[in-house]
Amino acid sequence: MTNVSEIKPEMPVVCSEDGQFGVVDHMEGSNYIKLKKDTSGQHHFIPMDWVVSTDNGKVKIDRPGGEAMNEWMTESDLD
Repeated sequence: MTNVSEIKPEMPVVCSEDGQFGVVDHMEGSNYIKLKKDTSGQHHFIPMDWVVSTDNGKVKIDRPGGEAMNEWMTESDLD
């Protein structure tokens, strides 16, 4: 399991196919990574459960980017 303290702002977030689909803004508690705003000005959140490693200065998750973007959350989902 990845240690939350290993995840830092500005780290790229890559999918299981090694494509980057986000950048870490900061940790939201110990369960979610808040991503920097997308082109429409929206923050998205991904759960720590998806993270498989933080090797080479990247946060790698366990699913393809398209699937992750379909399943990521917004602030209203966390309320």
